[in-house]
Amino acid sequence: MTDDGQQDRQRALLDNIPDMAWLKDRQSRYLAVNSAYLKVIGRPEHEVIGNTPSAIWAPEIANIYLRTDRAVLKSGRRRRYEESRPDNNGEPRWFETIKAPIRNEAGRIVGTVGISRDITERRAAEDELLRSRSQLRELSSYLQSVREEERARISRELHDELGQTLTAMKIQLTWIRDHLSSPPDVLGLHIDRLVSVADHSVTNLRRIAADLRPIMLDELGLVSAIKWLTQNSAEMSGLDVSLSFDREDIAYSKDVSTGVFRIVQESLTNALRHGHARQVDISARHAANEFRLEIVDDGCGIDNAILPRNGLGLVGMRERAFSLGGSIDVSGAAHGGTRVSVRIPLDTPKVRTRR
Repeated sequence: MTDDGQQDRQRALLDNIPDMAWLKDRQSRYLAVNSAYLKVIGRPEHEVIGNTPSAIWAPEIANIYLRTDRAVLKSGRRRRYEESRPDNNGEPRWFETIKAPIRNEAGRIVGTVGISRDITERRAAEDELLRSRSQLRELSSYLQSVREEERARISRELHDELGQTLTAMKIQLTWIRDHLSSPPDVLGLHIDRLVSVADHSVTNLRRIAADLRPIMLDELGLVSAIKWLTQNSAEMSGLDVSLSFDREDIAYSKDVSTGVFRIVQESLTNALRHGHARQVDISARHAANEFRLEIVDDGCGIDNAILPRNGLGLVGMRERAFSLGGSIDVSGAAHGGTRVSVRIPLDTPKVRTRR
């Protein structure tokens, strides 16, 4: 492998590779390098051939190359790694390096071959993508927080202002009806209709305010809010919902309460609207400072409902779990329905003081 003709053939072969490429013997001495390699190190070929990395590179870089050479020779397997080293201007650049053993006809390892590709731009693009994703998640979390605050504000105003106005209107209409001296039938009929309209408006107002954000979520906590949600879902849709909490004495943070409540709410909507479920089982457990929620329905399953479930609702559920440092998994249940498994890390759980 050392005669001039063979070296020229090796060099010609390596020069067809646009990335840095080289051949070494078992002692990590360079047998051949290509033009791209020489261009990067800024040295002529005669200063490289026959030398080891220690004579070419700075000690900290040479030690890496010698160590990875030995690992390839010892294991007989290809090795891939990413490294950073400065260019001729001292600016750091990233390279993806692959080393593999060279075997002779008898199968004995006689050296190594390597290729190193400049991936600085790719790394920069990946880093920028990660930063963008992080910013998008932060934005999503912020928008969810703003939306919940706005929902809470609208809900309070509907309940406190418009609700009181409608109630006062009903009281006045009732008083007028009761104090009219022998009112004509037509007048009494109209007043009764107005009372009915006021009653219906108050009922709808309370439902809209609760849908925006249940007051009990802030006043009574997550467990009471989910109990209300499941009971309301069962009454409105006929869905059979079972709910179990292993503990009901924990005071969750506002973010956790809101996130978990919305995940349960969206899961119930999906089970009814897309899965056509008749029964949903919800269980909440606490283990090792972690809140674990499981929602299982008996609907048509994730395969038949995969398109709607991969819409904005499911994305929102995942973002809520992620923003709390947790995770969510949606999969087919054993009996053919859908299983939603959520894990949310908790700080040291605070026990709610019973009054």
